[in-house]
Amino acid sequence: MPDPFRIYIGWDQREPVAYDVAKFSLERRASIPVVVSPIKLDDLRSQGLYRRDQDPLASTEFTYSRFLTPALAGFRGWALFCDCDFLWLGDIAGLAAYAKGPKAVFCVQHDYRPTEKTKMDGAVQTVYPRKNWSSLMLFNCDHPAVRSLTLDVVNRESGAYLHRMQWVADADIGELPVEWNWLEGWNKKPASGTPNAVHFTRGGPWFEQWQNVDYGDLWRAERDAMLRAKQA
Repeated sequence: MPDPFRIYIGWDQREPVAYDVAKFSLERRASIPVVVSPIKLDDLRSQGLYRRDQDPLASTEFTYSRFLTPALAGFRGWALFCDCDFLWLGDIAGLAAYAKGPKAVFCVQHDYRPTEKTKMDGAVQTVYPRKNWSSLMLFNCDHPAVRSLTLDVVNRESGAYLHRMQWVADADIGELPVEWNWLEGWNKKPASGTPNAVHFTRGGPWFEQWQNVDYGDLWRAERDAMLRAKQA
């Protein structure tokens, strides 16, 4: 029996329900065994794995700690990271099928240039090259470039070095279809059906001011299904 597909989702104390819905929506549509784990900053600090000072420009608690995913996976096999503000509407098996070949990391290679000055609950919206590439990363943890993401590197290097993927050669970055990281408010809605993974990167319906977003009704329905499942 193959090992479960390992998935690490960022967790932020300001939006715990976003993580819960992301995990629930992913697990209940998965046709393959999966293990979903949160990346919690306090836990990483208590274990001595994360030592960076607090960055006032960091929009989430997992802005930098996401790059510890390969280390948390023991630098072996394949592992997926995604932000917590995802709604999974497709079977993760379709994404896991990319976990092969010589590439170091797969991601959706967005050309994302938001015009809003703020996002989520007032966090500053910044614009930089390869923005949102790191919001979903499928890591080949055995690859030398990925193995270079040691604890020291993740705790020391700049945000530009990490998020712009300066730690890996361009030729070693594989491309995923946009439906695996569909940016609400930016990407065009498909003519039929839904994206496999909706990313509420500007802010999601768990925030009062972000109720009227595309697929917000599906997120609320998923949250309600999760709550009913917990009560059953």
